[in-house]
Parts: sequence; C-alpha cells; structure tokens
Amino acid sequence: MTVIHIPGSKSVTARALFLAAAADGTTTLVRPLHSDDTEGFTEGLTRLGYTVTREQDRWHIEGRPAGPAVAEADVYCRDGATTARFLPTLAAAAASGTYRFDASAQMRRRPLAPLTEALRTLGVELHHEAAEGHHPLRIEASGIKGGELTLDAGESSQYLTALLMLGPLTSEGLRIDVTELVSAPYIEITLAMMRSFGVETVREGDTFTVPPGGYRPTTYAVEPDASTASYFFAAAALTGREVTVPGLGRDALQGDLRFVDVLRRMGADVRTTADATTVGSTGTLTGLTVNMRDISDTMPTLAAIAPFASSPVRIEDVANTRVKECDRLDACADNLRRMGITVHTGHDWIEIHPGTPRATEITTHGDHRIVMSFAVTGLRAPGMTYDDPGCVRKTFPRFHETFADFAATGAS
Repeated sequence: MTVIHIPGSKSVTARALFLAAAADGTTTLVRPLHSDDTEGFTEGLTRLGYTVTREQDRWHIEGRPAGPAVAEADVYCRDGATTARFLPTLAAAAASGTYRFDASAQMRRRPLAPLTEALRTLGVELHHEAAEGHHPLRIEASGIKGGELTLDAGESSQYLTALLMLGPLTSEGLRIDVTELVSAPYIEITLAMMRSFGVETVREGDTFTVPPGGYRPTTYAVEPDASTASYFFAAAALTGREVTVPGLGRDALQGDLRFVDVLRRMGADVRTTADATTVGSTGTLTGLTVNMRDISDTMPTLAAIAPFASSPVRIEDVANTRVKECDRLDACADNLRRMGITVHTGHDWIEIHPGTPRATEITTHGDHRIVMSFAVTGLRAPGMTYDDPGCVRKTFPRFHETFADFAATGAS
C-alpha cells in the first residue's frame, strides 16, 4: 500500500482566508495550501491592508471586521477564480474606499456577471473597466445594508459562496433565493466553515438566510485537497495498486471525495475510515454513465482513465466545465482524440470509448487539472508530455515530483 500526503485544499484555504480576514481577531490556519492561487489570495489581502504572517505550516491572519485597512488598492488576482471573486466581495463591504481588481488573461475570460449584478442589487457601486461581466473591476465601497437577492449560481457555486460569506458583514444580513446551483457540495463546505467561524446560516430549500453580526477568529485546520487526491485514487484504480490518503475520511468537507464512489462503480475497492480513504483495484475497470454535476472538477480525472474501461464512459451534466480555466470538456475530448481514442461530445456531456491511448503532447490550455489528469493516462501510455507542465503550480507545485515518485514506487 502506498500512502500519499496531499497538500491542503485550495477551496478550503481560500474560504478560510476570507473568513479570517473578516473575523474580529487573529486566526491561525494550520496546513494551508501553498500554491500560486493561495499566494495570490494572501498577496491580495496584504494589498488591501490586512496583516498575514506565513510560517511553513501555519498562517496567521489579523482580521478586520471593518474591512480593508487602506482607502485605495490595486489587486492582481493572477489565475485564481476564488481570489478574483471573493476579494472584490470582501472589499465591497468596506465603509469607504476605492479598490481595483484585475487578473490574468485566462481569468479575464471567466465570467463574473452573476456576482457583480448581485452586488449592484445590494447597492454596491462597481464598474467593469473593459468587458461587462469580466475583470478588470473597480469598486467604490460605501458599506452594504443587506437585504434580499435572487441568484443564478448555475455557472459557478463560487458566486453563492462569496455572497454567503459577505452576509455577516452587512448591517442587516442577507436572504438569497437561488434559482440554479451547480457543484452544490461546495456550498456545504462554505456553510460548515462559516459555522466554524461563529455564523450559522439557515437554509430552507433553495433559500439561504445569513444573519449580520460578524465572525469570530479561530484556529482552523485545512484538510487535504480532495480534487488533487482524485489523481492518485484514479491511478490506483488504473494500475491495480492500493493508495491511501490520510486526512480525507468520513467527515471530510469536500464533495469531490465522492469521486471514489465513481471508481467503486467501475470496479475499484474503496474503504473509508474516520480519517483516511483507500482505493485499491485489480486494474480492470468497467464503463458507466455518471452525472458529475456536483463533482465536476474531477470530470477530467475520469475522462483520463475512461479509455481503459471495458465499455464506454459517458459523463453528463457538466456544462459548467466549459467556463473553468479552459473549456475542460473540449480540452479532454481533443487530447483524447489525438491519442487515438473515439470521443463524442455535446453541450454538457462527453462519451469516451475504450481504446489504447498513444502518447502525445497534451495541450493544457494552462489548466492544472488537464495536466494532472492526463499524467494518470501516462501511467499506461509512457512518453506523455505537456505544452505547459508548470501550470500545476496553481494548486500543487510539486505534483510532477510527487507523481513520479508514486509511479517509480509501483515500478520497483
């Protein structure tokens, strides 16, 4: 059995940074993720005047319930969607100030409109400085009273998360009626983490009521990233090995751990204890049809091992993967076709037929998940290369070294 220690969750780290910045006191994050995305987030907080002290496995954030300590700031969000959506929302709650946010070309292409329209409904003065509904963005903060909102979060659950976390910073709280929601487990992460920082949100069906009152500081341990763990779980299922990831057990917050249930349906052996998950396999996988709407970040992982199944793999209800770091649905299809695999796609689905992939250069589109997913394919198609292998720094800077060690252990 191979034990893999996965870096901290990107999603959990980003939420914890927002909540810590908004809390009344100093919060300590234990084992946060060190990556380009989280460095961009902490850099953004610093630009806004928050004090962030980083040690190797502990970060200390001095919260400011009143908002940024500076009246003006320019914040560059890099490639980070959570940075680009959460930090403007945090700044908008300030009593006064002018804050400008910009991002990479990749992030500029990704949508913001549902979030910024919601902020406008709450009375926030903001301006999209180039294309409407996209970065760059300027916010003229003057505090937020709160009130009622109707939100379409069918494109990204991050819109709802940002507004939920904003709620306690408003003077009257928020009531949010959600008409459409994708990646619902991420909202459960948000609600659980808000609870850890002292705020209880009431959910009645698709309506969320968030009270005013602010957050309390805490010491918060960041669990390993379940999306990142999916590559090692998939590798175990593909190669007939056994992999254990400690820190992701029955009470894990992240919905992407449900990826192991997909592997179980394909024939893998999955065991989950209180504090770890283990995947083993004979290396024989069967095809299936699966709805991955709620765990869509792991869609590329499944696509990467699908050719080795004994029958077609059809992944449905993943339209939102078209507006991630790249159009992941088309990126997976194009790379698989260049490997000689038969693939069919539609607006929100992909069907992959059995075959023997041949090694090729993966067109990554600068997307970390495309690289890491097809590294798993490379275990049975030696010689795979990438046009931008370094983009894994977004969430797992040492991925290539860790995965190479894993592969070498299996070969020895």
